[in-house]
Amino acid sequence: MSTENEGTAVPPAPSAPPVPVDAPAPSAPAAHEGSTPMAPLTPSPAGGPQGYGPAADAQGYGPAGSAGPVGSAADAAWPPPPPATPSYADAGGDSGGGWGSPHQQPAPKSGRGRGGLVAAVLVAALVAGGLGGGLGYTLAKNDDNTGSTTVSASDTGGSIKRDPGTVAAVAARALPSTVTIQAESTSGEGGTGTGFVFDTQGHIVTNNHVVADAVDGGKLTATFPSGKKYDAEVVGHAQGYDVAVIKLKNAPSDLKPLTLGNSDKVAVGDSTIAIGAPFGLSNTVTTGIISAKNRPVASSDGTGSNASYMSALQTDASINPGNSGGPLLDAQGNVIGINSAIQSTGSGGLGGASQSGSIGLGFAIPINQAKYVAQQLIKTGKPVYAKIGASVSLEDSSNGAKITDQGSGGSASVEPGGPAAKAGLKPGDVITKLDDTVIDSGPTLIGEIWTHQPGDKVTITYERGGKSHTVQLTLGSRLGDN
Repeated sequence: MSTENEGTAVPPAPSAPPVPVDAPAPSAPAAHEGSTPMAPLTPSPAGGPQGYGPAADAQGYGPAGSAGPVGSAADAAWPPPPPATPSYADAGGDSGGGWGSPHQQPAPKSGRGRGGLVAAVLVAALVAGGLGGGLGYTLAKNDDNTGSTTVSASDTGGSIKRDPGTVAAVAARALPSTVTIQAESTSGEGGTGTGFVFDTQGHIVTNNHVVADAVDGGKLTATFPSGKKYDAEVVGHAQGYDVAVIKLKNAPSDLKPLTLGNSDKVAVGDSTIAIGAPFGLSNTVTTGIISAKNRPVASSDGTGSNASYMSALQTDASINPGNSGGPLLDAQGNVIGINSAIQSTGSGGLGGASQSGSIGLGFAIPINQAKYVAQQLIKTGKPVYAKIGASVSLEDSSNGAKITDQGSGGSASVEPGGPAAKAGLKPGDVITKLDDTVIDSGPTLIGEIWTHQPGDKVTITYERGGKSHTVQLTLGSRLGDN
């Protein structure tokens, strides 16, 4: 299936989460979607990633040790091309390049659009919840003097009590801490997405593709459900993770950050609640369940050069362009993910006749990963990526992530002195597992590596000469997207 992102088709993402690597950029770019049309995501099919270039560094960027993203064998430049399947959740009409829903602004240039969620591949059952209200009435007592009996209806319709665990109660607590984001570039292009309060200092967490248009001198605003609007600025953004942090100017003193949950403890079948601005309809609440975990998804902003990888939470809660950057909550109201992409059957987008909507396949960045990234962005303004220091092939495969014979730009495929080299990995080795996660392709490896932090020790299983071997290595680090 293909997902759309900013009107650009993205190659399907690998079945397992992608991992950062130093190698050539993938052959097919991925797209993001949102109000600004979400970028299409490239889910990785069970049989292996599609539309990826020949090789990519396990760091997720250029050649091992390089600062740039991974690319295809033919093109060593970073970042790798976006996947061809999923789109950003903000593809709801963004004229720019971010996910989210579009807002009234100058029409985007032909072929550009940032909204559109794109997602990976499986189908999940839809779970709907409803709340009932009580209807009361009063029976007047018999008046012996008049001999008549009167029944009168209640003036209020009865009291309605909503327990803490109901969707209505969770939404009532969470909505005041969510914002609708409008990003506009200096040329007037942009779109609408969503974000949520991260701390009392005014930091808001969202998707990179939601605010990308406003990064270089553009305009950024955040509007609360109460109608209060604040100008904002980008504190830091991580294109590879598709996470960004913005800060409200003259932030109010009564901000209430949403409580962060533990995405590692989420189970398939758990209830989910998504909040966002699908197609510009701010403060929309939808429900569903966790359909799958560790879903490898690749996406891009539709420009053909910026790719993102995630080991996503899959949900069937309705997510559409404009939902990008919004919180995915559990039944207690804790944030367990950031809605980022959707799988779509259509290919609408900015500049197109139409934009595709939810088919029950939405993808969210696990909050444990997003929290780490957000904290780094607030602290230094730049993202930090884990890496193994080896370039892997991004071609379709279901056998694993093969270390290429040559890295991007003609560099060594195994970074001298890097984690992979110290562990004894060589060109031609095929990585089949990272800890307990099966690796079926290069993009899957990149996504999985990025769920870890530099310094983490991981166990790598690989095949060489028809025999399986296992080694342990300590992940290295790379600072910044470039």
